[in-house]
Amino acid sequence: MSDNHVFTNTLPVGPLKIAALESCKDLADKVNQHIVEMRRSDAAVDQKKQDLKYKGYEADSYLLNIECPRFGSGEAKGQVNESVRGDDIFIMVDVTNYSLTYRINGFTNHMSPDDHFQDLKRIIGASVSTAHRVNVVMPFLYEGRQHKRSGRESLDCAMMLQELVAMGVDNIITFDAHDPRVQNAIPLTGLDNFMPTYQFIEAIFDREKKLKIDKDHMMVISPDEGAMSRAVYLANNLGVDVGMFYKRRDYSTIVNGKNPIVAHEFLGSSVEGKTVIIIDDMISSGESMLDTARELKERKAERVIVATTFGLFTDGLDKFDEFHKKGYFDFLITTNLNYRTPDLLQRDWYVEADMSKFIASIINSLNHNVSLESALVSTDRIQTLIRKYMEDYDGYQYYKSLV
Repeated sequence: MSDNHVFTNTLPVGPLKIAALESCKDLADKVNQHIVEMRRSDAAVDQKKQDLKYKGYEADSYLLNIECPRFGSGEAKGQVNESVRGDDIFIMVDVTNYSLTYRINGFTNHMSPDDHFQDLKRIIGASVSTAHRVNVVMPFLYEGRQHKRSGRESLDCAMMLQELVAMGVDNIITFDAHDPRVQNAIPLTGLDNFMPTYQFIEAIFDREKKLKIDKDHMMVISPDEGAMSRAVYLANNLGVDVGMFYKRRDYSTIVNGKNPIVAHEFLGSSVEGKTVIIIDDMISSGESMLDTARELKERKAERVIVATTFGLFTDGLDKFDEFHKKGYFDFLITTNLNYRTPDLLQRDWYVEADMSKFIASIINSLNHNVSLESALVSTDRIQTLIRKYMEDYDGYQYYKSLV
């Protein structure tokens, strides 16, 4: 992610507007504030405000006034309460936010991912006809776990993407998609999938001040074969080894929609005495992640750090409390891309990786039609972060002895 957020050689596509659905309000507020600060840092902002081509470039807020009121029957409508003609709209939605409720025939109903997706379509439908461009920021890809067909099954994620494109959406932005190959469903439309690797490393360094970053003292672990690409990228940036657990499943049985895990088989070098980082895209119930952490501790890993993009915690936090108390993991990192309960935020073993500035940079770059690759590549920044960490803390002398 580039630190230079000012684009002097390209015009905005149109006046920027952020349409934050109720499910994503807190994150959108932070994103909005970052963009306000980015554009105020532009030395030529006063001149641009006088230029018609930069209409709406500098503002106190880019948040759009929208709502999705519901009737007593539970039905709803999308409502945009200000003009969006010619605007470049970024609609933000968190489909995992189950904390929101609505009334239906006198009963209270918690919003499901399906409800959030319908609200997203309502706002698209209310704005797409007059907006210059509509983009969707969906951190957790709706139905991303149902990305491939096994037998007679629906391909929900592919159908969702095609439906958004058919409605007129130009760009879809997501993070750490469960399987990014699902973008094959919309080959002629942009689907950008970003990774929070830099933010993970930053959060780890903030929490642990004296890590030794080399192959003899650190290792990155993938809890299954599906997360190997994430683990390899992180390990390559840190210059350490990578290992993997293979989940041996009972494919003759289905429990809660999935085949139960019989055993975790480890593939990799010894973890004894090392700091190990387990990385994955999400924690759902957490069963697999906790089993992996316990296996590593039983193999005499010195420190176990868990890093996942989305913390859903569908079975609650009690087992995480238990495993942390037993010393199976030291701390756990998730991003703020999805809803987190107040109880989770109070846990001493929980660390949050803030993604708001990253999203702000993505939106600001897209609004200027700037290449996201050149503006947001994080490899160089990760290397700079690691070098600074080694220089700032006690690990520096150890690092110097290696080189």
